[in-house]
Amino acid sequence: MIGVNPPHALLRPRLAIPFLLVALIWGSTWLVIKGQLDVAPPSWSVTWRFTLATIGMGVLVLFKARDFRMTPGGHLAAIVIGLTQFFLNFNFVYRAEIYLTSGLVAVLFGLLMLPNSIFARIFLGQKITPRFLLGTIIGLAGIVLLLTHEARMAQSVDHVLPGIIFAGLGLLSASTANVMQAAPIAAKRPLVVLLFWAMLWGTLADFIMAWVTAGPPVFPASWEYWAGIAYLAIFGSVVTFPLYFFLIREIGAGRAAYNGVIVPIVAMVLSTVFEAYQWSLLALLGAVLALLGMVVALRAKHIPPKSRFQD
Repeated sequence: MIGVNPPHALLRPRLAIPFLLVALIWGSTWLVIKGQLDVAPPSWSVTWRFTLATIGMGVLVLFKARDFRMTPGGHLAAIVIGLTQFFLNFNFVYRAEIYLTSGLVAVLFGLLMLPNSIFARIFLGQKITPRFLLGTIIGLAGIVLLLTHEARMAQSVDHVLPGIIFAGLGLLSASTANVMQAAPIAAKRPLVVLLFWAMLWGTLADFIMAWVTAGPPVFPASWEYWAGIAYLAIFGSVVTFPLYFFLIREIGAGRAAYNGVIVPIVAMVLSTVFEAYQWSLLALLGAVLALLGMVVALRAKHIPPKSRFQD
């Protein structure tokens, strides 16, 4: 109808449903990861998760009657995404949760739109708006308050700092994969096929990393551990990554990070219930500012990207 604006992208069911599903599932995965850290070395937990996820993604490719073959350019994109998303990112994330609560790591990852937008500006030619900068400043202020609270509770900055560093490195790795996924060299590939190969390359790197850093394979006897692996692999990876990368293709890497507003809320609630996270006025103010900053930043006008990556 003339004169009527179309609904916001995230109010359309085909986008709203996968968006909410990804946010709710990923909000719970942080706590499951935390529960595995005392059972097996982080690198082996990452390896088992993506070994199963790769198998699951392969089944999904067959279910969709897709061809596994890709061009050299497609494999190049898959290798970059695999190494940054399914190798570096998750090895950093699992280590970050050794030092920080799962909810706080989720809040830090809620700022994914910051590196996403910076990298999209550099490599995809997408502009950064003043509203986005304002929201980012507000969000960063909230993160600083949360980290200050965490340092006071730990009574040692040395305990918090490694977690911040690992989370930051994971954030940059995940953002690299997000922006690569939005580039034409990757976007023209069938999504599930690209993800299958990306997970396969990432899992191979995970296996090598685990053996080098933690020794021979570790197979915990706990059924709860393997149930967690199955949940993280199937729901936290096979179900969510195709949906999330679909959102990136539809609305861009920056806007797909909208789920960063919901994920920390789910994660912090679960952390409070299961990890006895202790709130203070400082932490509450920090959480409010962090979420407010995300909302302000992501209400910025979306400008379609012009990628510099070509096949």
